[in-house]
Formats: sequence, structure tokens, C-alpha cells
Amino acid sequence: MALANLSPAPIEDARRRSRVDLAAALRWAVRLGYHEGICNHFSAVIPGEDDRFLINPHGFHWSEIRASDLVEVDAEGNAVDGHEPPEPTAFFIHYHIHRLVPAAKVVLHTHMPYATALTMLEDGRLEPTLQTSLKFYDSIAYDDEYNGLALDDSEGERIAASLQSGKRIAFLANHGVVVTGETIAHAFDDLYYLERACQAQVIAMSTGRPMRRVPQDIARMTADQMVSASERAQSVRHFNALKRLLERDEPDYQD
Repeated sequence: MALANLSPAPIEDARRRSRVDLAAALRWAVRLGYHEGICNHFSAVIPGEDDRFLINPHGFHWSEIRASDLVEVDAEGNAVDGHEPPEPTAFFIHYHIHRLVPAAKVVLHTHMPYATALTMLEDGRLEPTLQTSLKFYDSIAYDDEYNGLALDDSEGERIAASLQSGKRIAFLANHGVVVTGETIAHAFDDLYYLERACQAQVIAMSTGRPMRRVPQDIARMTADQMVSASERAQSVRHFNALKRLLERDEPDYQD
């Protein structure tokens, strides 16, 4: 049943869960070292809406963000509620991805170290050389042209266009990464394992020895196994475990 057809109480419950989950993702990104100052941004389409999304406000460190601090943004980029609007580039990146890529209900943009390091390399690619990397086989779009800060519609549309061919992740040259998903749990699970895969690759590359690539047919088979229903359920269990740890150590994230 579509959320838009649900009664007000379930809609409000879904919206509350989105706020809590997005705050949890931001808090955990700090714990993992994926944040960069007060920059970068996570967003999620508001349940029951097509043209509004939640996003972290500019000026807040991710370690202090609570569910109530998240800003609701409309299709014109106006902050409908919240303390502060999002960081200026956030609207152009997130709005256009949400608008042009229907499956991207969640958009996570970071400059996390190891994935970003690969975007700094000429023809930098996540290679099929590790089981974890195969989770993303044929799922990454590579935007190899850096055009400065995303401060206009054309830049946001260009980034969104790279994800319109069925990819769920974009590597932005000389910049960072965008991870999308249908739920916050799925997107954050991808974000976590993407950085782990990139970390392992950077370490392997640092040895100067040739990397051993997994054959294409095996890589494809493994990727299919990793996006199965049981594996996607695993991402929900992962995210629920992370929230339990936050409830123990930083319960104010839900406020």
C-alpha cells in the first residue's frame, strides 16, 4: 500500500522514523570518520511526499544533530521548518537526484577518505579485486569531470544524470561520492561497505604489486547474490544494531 494512501497516524509514524533514522546515519558517519567539518549532507524523501525531503542543516556538526534538527526542504529549496537551511550546494545535488532518479529516496554525500582518494586518481575505479568490492559491481557511475562547486541547477542535473542508468552510487571526480538507496538502512549499509572496499584497495595499491581481479562471470554472480532479498535484509539488521548502540551511548539523537 502506498504511503500516500495511509491514514494520518501511519504517515506520521513513518515520518518520525525517517527523522530518527537519518539522525542515526549522521551520528554514525561521525563515529566512522566519514564527516568533514560541517560540510557534506544526507537527505531522505519525506514519506507521503514526492517533492519534499529532510536534510541536515548547515552549521551543525553531525555529532550533535538530533531528529528534530533536520530541515524539511520543498521543491523550491525553501526550508519549510528547522533552525537553518541546508548548505548551499546541498539543494542542487540532493533535489535533482531525488527528482530525476525515482529509486533514490535517500541520498548520502560524503568526502569519506578512502573512497574520495580513488576519485583523485586518473581513471580511478573501484576494482573487482575483493569480495566486498563485488557488492558494487556494475553499480557505480563515474563522473570524471570536475566543474567546481555544485552551485547551480546544471551541476546538480549533471550529477543526477550519471545515476539514471540504474547505478546507485556515483564517484565524483576530485570531490567525493554519492550513495543512493530506497531506504536509509540500505543506503547507509552501502556507504559503510563502500568505504571498507575502497580502504582495502588503497592499501593493496600502496604495495605497488599487481592486484588480482575476480573474473567477470564470478563478479557478476557474486554481485547478484549480494543484492538478494536476504542480503538486503542484512542491511536492516546492521542498521538496527547501529541504532541500538546509539540508544545506549547517545540517546539524544532521537530527540
